[in-house]
Amino acid sequence: MGHICELKGVIKEYRVRGGLFDSERAVTQALGGVDLCLKENEILGLVGESGCGKSTLAKVLLGLERPTTGSVLFSGKDIASLATSGLKAFRRQAQMVFQDPFSSLNPKKTVFKTLGEPMKIHSLCKKSELRGRVAALLNEVGLDASAMDLYPHEFSGGQRQRIGLARALATGPRLIVADEPTSALDVSIQAQVINLLMDLQERRGLTYLFISHDLPIIQFVSHRVAVMYKGFIVEIMPRGAFFGRGLDARRSPQDPPHHPYTEYLLKAVPLPDPRRRLSEAAGEIEDSKPDIPPPDDPKARSCPFHARCGLASGICLKARPQLRMVGDNHFISCHAV
Repeated sequence: MGHICELKGVIKEYRVRGGLFDSERAVTQALGGVDLCLKENEILGLVGESGCGKSTLAKVLLGLERPTTGSVLFSGKDIASLATSGLKAFRRQAQMVFQDPFSSLNPKKTVFKTLGEPMKIHSLCKKSELRGRVAALLNEVGLDASAMDLYPHEFSGGQRQRIGLARALATGPRLIVADEPTSALDVSIQAQVINLLMDLQERRGLTYLFISHDLPIIQFVSHRVAVMYKGFIVEIMPRGAFFGRGLDARRSPQDPPHHPYTEYLLKAVPLPDPRRRLSEAAGEIEDSKPDIPPPDDPKARSCPFHARCGLASGICLKARPQLRMVGDNHFISCHAV
């Protein structure tokens, strides 16, 4: 599979004022030099704790935020250098499904206007064909054509997320960024939306960047998994290497290696086992070292996880590890693994 999108050395910094009377602006680094590629027709899962930069990465990928340094290539072209016409074509091919189906739809617009507007902007069909195209989109996401004349408040959360997905599909995109698309939904509805996403991906040949905190969902939907920590990609692996033999199985020497932070995430997933003591579960995810605040200098070259890592050594403070291959399509950024 070829690459549809690549991030090369992407750094994103924000300048924030320290206080009301503070004239100087501090630099906060949201992305610290991300190298990542998305392949045609794949689902790449992106995981990491809140605040690690997942949503910022999504915005930079879609051109909603410009990287401080580095480049984002779509079909081999840097989106930052695109002219107006080229940028419009890129917008048509890259869409987003938002986390909150309640706030991502305009409450003053009917479903017909919401879905028809992107088609009109990109001149995808004649005005006389618009209602037919909207009806077909609604049918594709499991909604009746009669829904096009209703407003968002007349739908349930799962139905609104289907409408949001239909809006993303309206322009015929090649890439969809799904930012926590099921986190605001009931568990039973989550399964329906996940199955719909996977069915559409296979039928339309879409590429997804699927962002989620739910590791079992990531394991279920993804072809590859990328793990993010404090603005850095610390591990990229095939789906089979993520959980190995499963969450409830003890690791063996035959299991693929993981970055220490990935191990931390996997151990934090609760297991549905009533015989498992709470104290045992808590002990498994206890930090090996106290969490030391990161250096004030955003360009500090130390490993971002060294303060919490039991495998850290002197080199971890002096040199930030680079992603290196440890298996088939498996890359880890760690000096000790």
